[in-house]
Amino acid sequence: MQSYLKIMRSVFNKKILILSCMFSMGANAGEGYFGWIYSLDLQPQGKWEFEQRLQLTRGQASGTYDLWQSRTEMEYGLTNDFQIAGYLNSYSVNASKNYTNSEICDQGVIPCTAGYAVSGTENMNNSYSRTGLDGVSIEGIWRITNPVTSPVGVGLYIEPTVGHLKNAIESRLILQSNFMDDRLQLVGNLIYEMEQLKFDVEPIEETVLDLVAGFSYRVRPNLNIGLEYRFHNDYDGYSLSHQTQKAHFLGPNIHYASKDWWVTAAMRTQIGGDCYEPGTAECSDGKVWDSHGKNEYIVKFGMPF
Repeated sequence: MQSYLKIMRSVFNKKILILSCMFSMGANAGEGYFGWIYSLDLQPQGKWEFEQRLQLTRGQASGTYDLWQSRTEMEYGLTNDFQIAGYLNSYSVNASKNYTNSEICDQGVIPCTAGYAVSGTENMNNSYSRTGLDGVSIEGIWRITNPVTSPVGVGLYIEPTVGHLKNAIESRLILQSNFMDDRLQLVGNLIYEMEQLKFDVEPIEETVLDLVAGFSYRVRPNLNIGLEYRFHNDYDGYSLSHQTQKAHFLGPNIHYASKDWWVTAAMRTQIGGDCYEPGTAECSDGKVWDSHGKNEYIVKFGMPF
């Protein structure tokens, strides 16, 4: 009987080992499973990763609005629980008669051309197109508890940005729980950002308070699918006393990993928004337009080394 139990225990342990290998196949530490949500999968100590992001914000109240934003990043694990990164940011915007609110349109002509990255010094009744380098960002993520070994992983994130379009400092509280042998990740970020928008006639100071949350589920050893939600809030000035807008976004993500690289694609659509004084001119048709569009798309590519 004891011999039989030893054999069964050995078979069971081998099956667990095989399953563990299967579900870890193709996975790399520091993978970006989500489009816009930060998780606590960091680079191990002494390891680097190159990452390229490309985001498209498309469609506003009318006309044409395509805003491309690129971020080229290098990540490095200072320790197993502290990661730093640097970004080079660039952009390209193409807009034409995309606004329909007379309060923001030049001389009351409707529709007009406006929106994020569109210079207010230009004639807003004509098409606007510009491409250029925006600036740089520096990022730090501290993983306080690890979701692999704790019921809830907790992390802190900070990212200052200096650029042509805006200066900002963004902070996040990252929460993550893993289930089903880490095949299912539930992740949420509470975001607080103070920013100065610099592309308009006068710099605009505002505060962003966002909640982004979602899940990623490994359906195959190297393939994940999931869903992401964003609850966005803007405030006038550097406080939370005068809210100017809120909006909701929802959409899917998909992630594929090989041994030496990974890629993630995601999209989200604006499902509704509201504006309040003094920012009512930035809303129409039940949606928010100033820094946003009808749909947003992102592709991320990573290569650890």
